[in-house]
Amino acid sequence: MKKIALALAAALTTLATPALAQEAEDFSGAKASITAGYDVVDLNTPGVRNPDGGTYALGLGYDIQKGRTVFGIEGEVADSTAKLKAGGATLAEASRDLYIGGRVGIVTGKTLIYAKAGYSNFRLLTVAGNGNADGFRAGAGLEHKLTDTVHAKVEYRYTDYEAGMERQQIVAGIGLRF
Repeated sequence: MKKIALALAAALTTLATPALAQEAEDFSGAKASITAGYDVVDLNTPGVRNPDGGTYALGLGYDIQKGRTVFGIEGEVADSTAKLKAGGATLAEASRDLYIGGRVGIVTGKTLIYAKAGYSNFRLLTVAGNGNADGFRAGAGLEHKLTDTVHAKVEYRYTDYEAGMERQQIVAGIGLRF
């Protein structure tokens, strides 16, 4: 997945270069979005398959634009269908995920290319007991204005949690700026 992140960063840089000559759209203001995608949780347990499944979320944020640079803060509440099963029994299940962080990006025409970082906390349900894990999330993405108020986005996220657990997600979403 780290190779995917590097490839995504290279692709974003390549796509941004010709677009820098275009007039920048305004990405300032409050926003709300919904996202869905693919989720893999690495439990860091040798010999055990990593739970994977879908993820879906609701997010809120606020952006400030200075020239072509955008600075923002965002929060998200997500859930996952990632499960680890043995036979018919569920041994581990990823549950809710809370995130708060910031992002910085460059506007190229109607597209914002951004990087993000922040705090994440997720709940893991297991047969041995339930627990929360704190972590640091980093990611990168593209947000494209479809209209003055509606945008679509695609994003890669990597989260490093305590106890050696990791999570990787690829999501797409749609949002409203108001």
